[in-house]
Amino acid sequence: MSKLPVGTIHTMRVTERTNEGFLLTKGTMKVLVPLDEKVQNSEIGAFIDVFLYTDKKKQLLATTTLPKVVVGLYDWAEVVDVIPHLGAFIDIGIGEDILIFSEDLPLFKSVWPKQGDKIYVTLKADSNNRLLAVPATERIFADLFGFAEEIELNESVSGHVIRVDREGTVMLTGENYRGFIHHTERTKEPRFGEYITGRVIEVKEDGTLNVSLLPLKHERMADDAEKILAVLQEADGEIAFNDKSDPAEIRHTFQMSKSAFKRALGRLMKERKIEQRDGKTFLL
Repeated sequence: MSKLPVGTIHTMRVTERTNEGFLLTKGTMKVLVPLDEKVQNSEIGAFIDVFLYTDKKKQLLATTTLPKVVVGLYDWAEVVDVIPHLGAFIDIGIGEDILIFSEDLPLFKSVWPKQGDKIYVTLKADSNNRLLAVPATERIFADLFGFAEEIELNESVSGHVIRVDREGTVMLTGENYRGFIHHTERTKEPRFGEYITGRVIEVKEDGTLNVSLLPLKHERMADDAEKILAVLQEADGEIAFNDKSDPAEIRHTFQMSKSAFKRALGRLMKERKIEQRDGKTFLL
């Protein structure tokens, strides 16, 4: 069995062409480039750079496609498939999808990545010499984080989610700034690897950002008012809610806090679209 490590790039010599492909050697080690691979310099004796990997049959193979993601080096890779209880498969450009094991993904599957999301990964080989992908930890990202200086409050920032937990979400913006989204600054928890857009609500002294995925208060109030109007219209213009209703019932029905509900009610009454009487709210 070859001792050449998978997930790495090597310069190897073309020694033979067979019915299965091109046979390469490096010292006493041999590896095959499949026949469907395009080898620009396939002359016997030529030296070519190849990337080593294992296929689904656990056979060691080489490709002349050299990915940016290799053992010890990180880059972004797109998720192409997700299988519950197994993990997510990513595309690094070699024609063989690479698995991120479930234990290297978030605990809750509700925030697992979906097809099209992107994850910053490196590669490793398991005990069976199978190639696996491993997401970067935030310690790895520390070398990427830039210092946010010339950025304004409420400025829009976009990027991929690099960490999810109960306290909040961490994103890496397109400018390589670290953005933290507290759980109170989002309506739902973004997925790991999801591309999101938020607005800056604080530029911290350490050059990182606090970000919100919620709209500005006046925009939010308009959205909340529209929700209330929609519920009123579906209920024939009458609902058993007012500004003193139970907060839990308000959140269950309208998906907003009681304070947001009261602000939206006030806006609608000021606009003479609703009125309250006998503990209920009516559409005008």
